[in-house]
Amino acid sequence: MRPTTGPERRRHKLLVTQNTEYHLRDRCCVAVRDLWSGRWRDDHPAIGKRLFGAVRPSPRGLEPLSAPEVDSLLWFENGDNDILTSRLTTVTRPPKSALRHYGAAAA
Repeated sequence: MRPTTGPERRRHKLLVTQNTEYHLRDRCCVAVRDLWSGRWRDDHPAIGKRLFGAVRPSPRGLEPLSAPEVDSLLWFENGDNDILTSRLTTVTRPPKSALRHYGAAAA
């Protein structure tokens, strides 16, 4: 029996850059973890911000992408000072153990 296909129902996504894990619920950043120290960063400016999209550096500048993919930069809305991350290395699902670190932004 073939698996059914349809709209993605999973709400959590883990986007890993060169330095940081960004944990998203829908398109909102609910937690950030530093890869080098392993510490969860409650003070990171991306927490509670909406993922606006992703861009890819090219000779013509930053090209918008329809979805984040490896080697793109994440773009979080942050008022006058939007956040662009380092290059994305992995797009995956977070482990269940990470959910307990999701703060008020996940509610």
